[in-house]
Amino acid sequence: MKTFFFILVLLFSLVITYTACRKNQDPKPVGRDFDQILEEGQITAITHSSSISYFIYKGEPMGYEYEFLEDFAEAYGLKINIKLAENVNRLTEMLQEGEGDLVAYEVPVTNKLKSEFICCGRESEKEQVVVQKSIPRDSVLKDVTDMIGREVWVIRGSKQYDRLVNLNQELGGGIIIREIGMDTVTVEDLIRMVYSEEIKYTLSDQDVAQLNRTYYPRLNLELKVSHPQRSSWVVNKSSPRLAKALNDWFGRNKNAPRYQAIMKRYFEMSKLSGDDPFPTLSKNQISPYDSLFKKYAKIVDWDWRLLASIAYQESKFDTLSISWAGASGLMGLMPRTARANGLEPGNRSNPDGNIHASVKYIRELKKLFSDCVDEDEKKKIILASYNAGQGHVFDAQALARKLGKDPYMWTENVEECLKLKRFPEYYNDSVCRYGYFSAMGTISYVKNVVERWRYYEEKGKN
Repeated sequence: MKTFFFILVLLFSLVITYTACRKNQDPKPVGRDFDQILEEGQITAITHSSSISYFIYKGEPMGYEYEFLEDFAEAYGLKINIKLAENVNRLTEMLQEGEGDLVAYEVPVTNKLKSEFICCGRESEKEQVVVQKSIPRDSVLKDVTDMIGREVWVIRGSKQYDRLVNLNQELGGGIIIREIGMDTVTVEDLIRMVYSEEIKYTLSDQDVAQLNRTYYPRLNLELKVSHPQRSSWVVNKSSPRLAKALNDWFGRNKNAPRYQAIMKRYFEMSKLSGDDPFPTLSKNQISPYDSLFKKYAKIVDWDWRLLASIAYQESKFDTLSISWAGASGLMGLMPRTARANGLEPGNRSNPDGNIHASVKYIRELKKLFSDCVDEDEKKKIILASYNAGQGHVFDAQALARKLGKDPYMWTENVEECLKLKRFPEYYNDSVCRYGYFSAMGTISYVKNVVERWRYYEEKGKN
């Protein structure tokens, strides 16, 4: 008994000694404040890949949250270093571990969050809405009670699923809840399925639904099914001056034209272009620029009508066309791509220069994908890279290799792997370097350009 008591006292003493030593150690500093950030000239932002926060498109970083961060950084002469969290739960963990200066992603505000971090900068209130199609012959759901007896499709285990289950209980039952596995579809897939009338109803965060409505018109998002949830960017408690700088900047700029323009680009401007694969042709020509297409097609040894098809898809032959992403001119060139191929961004409306620069870019893509033997499949891979940026196509090829598919065949191989990049399981895979990507627009792009090219051939436009 005495021996047992002695061991107990010894263990207790060791615990006390260890605790005292830990207290005497200097705590590891977590996060820098704004003066250190300004001195270094770089801010490190932690975010998560998504269609709203951050993604790479046509080789350039984009995203609603990212563009605000970019403007903030530019105002203070700072470079941006992006660190991606593999999931939203890791955002604040990485911040606590000192991996970044702020979380540039709207984190749901809770009492726990406020006790550990400073909520600042970009703030909003999000609600969940019913996504349904506005079809004249059908009545649109206008009240939650109208959902009784209706099939509503949600992802099992998602917050939309939780809200629908709770709403069903509040109504006393009657909503027909259809569950889909998380590894099968995303919320954005379900929105597309509503648009294509494969399903009638789903739930989504309002901002995600609004963004997707720019791809899929005639969606009705008016029925709200949750209370507003406040969300915010966050910094560590050790960064109060950074929090103040963010709050001051957003306070000054929230009503500025640039701020409103960013919102309009992501949530109002249509993302559709050139979706009519068979435009009306005049008797003797495809476009007013046929001679230029013929001139520059020789550089890449392509049929000039394929260049014409790309131009129609990008701009409908409008030299002043500017897409939501900032691609402009006949061939839809991004500023960085134009400059890299000898055309100053301010001259992108010049048809000769625009076509020439785009063909030089296509020539570089041909070199990058020279291992593709089948010429038709190579063209499709190049078209996908022209639209999405070669980085996402490289990722899709890497996934194809890993999954035992042919990385040099677009159809049913690289194409299918590009679709997988909307799932965290795949875009977080070690073989992928370019993060999240929603591939449906690119897949439609390739299909439309190729079909229109064949149409031009059939019509005998030489």
